[in-house]
Amino acid sequence: MSAMILLAMVTVLYAGYNLFVKLSGEQVPAEASTTIVATICIQITALMTSFLFAGYLLMRGEQTFVLTSGSYVWAAIAGLCIGGAEIGYLYLFGGIGLSKPMAASIAIPTIVSGTILISLVFSYLVLKEAISLFQIFGGVLIVAGIVLLFIKGRGTVPH
Repeated sequence: MSAMILLAMVTVLYAGYNLFVKLSGEQVPAEASTTIVATICIQITALMTSFLFAGYLLMRGEQTFVLTSGSYVWAAIAGLCIGGAEIGYLYLFGGIGLSKPMAASIAIPTIVSGTILISLVFSYLVLKEAISLFQIFGGVLIVAGIVLLFIKGRGTVPH
């Protein structure tokens, strides 16, 4: 499989994750005080997906499942981050503790764009990757785009 096809597949799946979390959050009843059970449902389903894929790899044979301890540590930290993000997403979209639920058209682009910016800075400062002027310019455009998302009353589309 080419890297571009895999990249497209991951992008579509991540978009689905973002959008289906929004749909889940919209189903939170007004009297709910937490969305943690929905978060647990996401995690259990993700774990089942991983187990199914591991089973498929085992059936194919010739797989090496042993990783370095660092790989496990960083994976666990990533798990903490995604678990916290899921909790936050469902609170944003369910409106728990907020005056009203946040719109997907604001939250998802802000979160995903913010992720891009954080990744760009992290890649440069921590991973010591080279960053081009085009990437810096792209980051500036992302910040401008996030600001534009929060300008109220202009360009809203009724549905």
